Amino acid sequence: MEHSFWHSKWHNNEIGFHEPTGNALLVKYSDVLLGPNGDEASQKRIFVPLCGKTRDIAWLLSKGCQVAGAELSEVAITQLFDDLDITPTVKSSSKGKVYSAPNLTIFVGDIFSLRRDDIGKVTGVYDRAALVALPDDLRRKYANHLVDITHNAPQLVITFDYDQSELPGPPFCVNDEMVADLYASNYSILQLERSNVEGGLKRKVKADSLVFKLSL
Repeated sequence: MEHSFWHSKWHNNEIGFHEPTGNALLVKYSDVLLGPNGDEASQKRIFVPLCGKTRDIAWLLSKGCQVAGAELSEVAITQLFDDLDITPTVKSSSKGKVYSAPNLTIFVGDIFSLRRDDIGKVTGVYDRAALVALPDDLRRKYANHLVDITHNAPQLVITFDYDQSELPGPPFCVNDEMVADLYASNYSILQLERSNVEGGLKRKVKADSLVFKLSL
């Protein structure tokens, strides 16, 4: 999928995928990333790939986490910091711009250009919008790259399962078999939940939300 597709979505405010109040499944299964009862949240650094301006970042920060993110659209990131009411420090690097503030670092540009040394050590990955945003021909490349740059950090992954023939992505259908195919060689995979998407995906097609814990 071309970069221009996502730049156009953000510039035209076509962001139906954005959840203004954050994701209830993150809250429900936050122990995957934060530990039991969030007791060790202050020691956690969570990577959020293809983060957009998700309110989930605000929730993770409120729990005392450090957050690192990667996002193609600079429009999304300026809106993220505006929503957080934070003035970022902006620096340029060979990989693109980096927006930062206490406990928050966002890399602007192509996630495939990032390396381990760029993002540093992370204790977990929260993937709500990345895996499902990528078409099949990019999904394996992304999964392998994510494993590499995060040193196999545990993941909380949220996907959708629906009849792809009834609705073109994104978000794309990524069912349990697909998740296993992508990650079983690197993680133990536990499906935590399958639940109906109320009203259907994009109000057009019956779908389920799937939640996975990926651990070593």
